[in-house]
Amino acid sequence: MSRRISVVADSDAWGGAEVYLTHLLRGAADSGWTASLVVAEPVADGFARSVPGVPTTVVPLVRHRADAPEVSAALAAQRPDAVLVNLVDPGSNAAAVRAALATAPTAGVLHLPGDTGTGDDRRRLADLYGRLGLVLGTCEDARAQVVTELGVAPERTGVVPNGVHVPAVATGPAGHTPPRLGTFGRLTAQKGFDVLLAAVGRLVAEGREFDVVIGGHGRDADRLRELATGLPVTFTGFVDDAPAFLADLDLFALSSRREALPLVLLEAMAAGLPCVTTAVGDVVPAVGEDAVVVPVDDEAALARALGALLDDADRRADLGARARERAVREMGADLMARRTFALLDRLVD
Repeated sequence: MSRRISVVADSDAWGGAEVYLTHLLRGAADSGWTASLVVAEPVADGFARSVPGVPTTVVPLVRHRADAPEVSAALAAQRPDAVLVNLVDPGSNAAAVRAALATAPTAGVLHLPGDTGTGDDRRRLADLYGRLGLVLGTCEDARAQVVTELGVAPERTGVVPNGVHVPAVATGPAGHTPPRLGTFGRLTAQKGFDVLLAAVGRLVAEGREFDVVIGGHGRDADRLRELATGLPVTFTGFVDDAPAFLADLDLFALSSRREALPLVLLEAMAAGLPCVTTAVGDVVPAVGEDAVVVPVDDEAALARALGALLDDADRRADLGARARERAVREMGADLMARRTFALLDRLVD
């Protein structure tokens, strides 16, 4: 008989953590689980589009609230054998975690380290995490934080790297003349698009011909457009078809200041694109020699890496092919889901 799991998405905006959950929801049945979803209103439409067949209860956002009666009622109606709570950061989803713990054995998945508070606040958070049957991180830094700062026993933690849908056919570099560099994500300081624009400015000053497309929206959009004045940069707005966006690129750049293992980078590698990325989260062990890695917040290093690839179409093709091979071997969403559900089995065994 299939085990029942309820997934709680108490998020105020759609992003990589929500995409991660869609992969888990799609892969549940193959691992012997029947999945349902309790989802906050701000991201309900995204899940409805991405996983339309999953039984779903929409509830108000309870982040930063003291209690979550709506989540409690939704979970009680779904009658799960286990609950998985998506943790936006260590502390903000505490009410959802309490509701889950009152329902069934509960796991939390933490995507990035964050503020765990001090004094009594940290002690209360540590007590809550101490009651979780399992705490998963999508990067080692997240797992390490709950062990060192919140006292979670190491044997009740695990790390499962992010995974993405790997298309059957890689599009690879598009072959534009001049070459096209691109990226997408939330237009916020975390993503480092200002650093990318500074690197683009250096390359333009050196006389290189290329164009840049940046997808996404966010609170820094106006400032970034200002920084891009005079540069060959187009802002395309929210990207609702990542494969199509990536298929129109010759080179992908990730300039983030803070990530776990960013899905957009894995998607670009799976598409067979040559990638330049900052050394955030677990990127270095994940990509090995199959992407170019530069320090965080180093516009000069980013410009050098991008310039070398813009100048060499053969190198772009070779790096893209190697990126694709690694993605097929190690980065598939189905592999991520199997690894995750193998750990979740512990909750009910």
